[in-house]
Amino acid sequence: MSVKKTGLGQGVGLLFGREEVEKYFECDIEKIIPNKHQPRSYFEEEGLAELTLSIEEHGVIQPLVVTTQQDGFYQLIAGERRLRASQRAGLKKVPVIIRTVDNEDSLLELALIENIQRKDLNVIEEAEAYNKLIEKFSYTQEQAAQRVGKKRSTVTNILRLLQLPSYIKNDLEQGNLTEGHARVLLRIVDNPAELQDLRNQIIHKNLSVRQTENSIRKKKGTSGAPVTANQGTQSIEIPSSYCTSLTNQLTNALHSKVSIAQNGSRGKIEIDYYSLDDLERVINLIVSTPTTL
Repeated sequence: MSVKKTGLGQGVGLLFGREEVEKYFECDIEKIIPNKHQPRSYFEEEGLAELTLSIEEHGVIQPLVVTTQQDGFYQLIAGERRLRASQRAGLKKVPVIIRTVDNEDSLLELALIENIQRKDLNVIEEAEAYNKLIEKFSYTQEQAAQRVGKKRSTVTNILRLLQLPSYIKNDLEQGNLTEGHARVLLRIVDNPAELQDLRNQIIHKNLSVRQTENSIRKKKGTSGAPVTANQGTQSIEIPSSYCTSLTNQLTNALHSKVSIAQNGSRGKIEIDYYSLDDLERVINLIVSTPTTL
């Protein structure tokens, strides 16, 4: 291995630090093993073909991130799309950055974080990556957000997309629906028939996000019949899955048990406290924390 201390420029130094620049080198492509914890599951053929042509013309601009193995091979942490395109382009060597990884858990965590930070994932893969961080490492949403340099509200909103049925997740992965469409569809996730019908309209009629929102508003109204106070209230009650998501957000933020009781468009939020000191703590959190829900 011939280690280079220069060649990538100051930008890489800012990204990885001086120590990581010194671990940059041109690696034999046959010695790189795909990451078994790869969070990316969908590789669009057209995009991969375009990247292959770009690599044939300009080479690999952004180094792959790998970790060393005892057998002289290197396991990929981030950059599988670049690796696949480089193999198609017939490259023998690719630029890599070596990261030190202590164990399997660290490899999984680093693979997830690297791919999220480099925007190498579609939105569903990103949501599943956050979910893995939370489940595997017992992170709160706040901690997961800090690990990847995102706002907690961003992580929370992306995690909500996992509530959607598998066929809509597939649409998101394949680019048939945008994240904006998905956020609107979450409002009717508790009504499978309406959800599938609206999804079909979006795709077949090429509805914009605004048109999708208008379609939901029209369906929540009535066709010419007078709307009673009770009917109007019931029509805008938030879905139970979204209510659960909001409850979880508040619980994570306040570190206290929280419950939301709905009554049409109205309701109440109950927050448990366990002593006067705990009450003061909760109040201080509410008063001092900007609203991000």
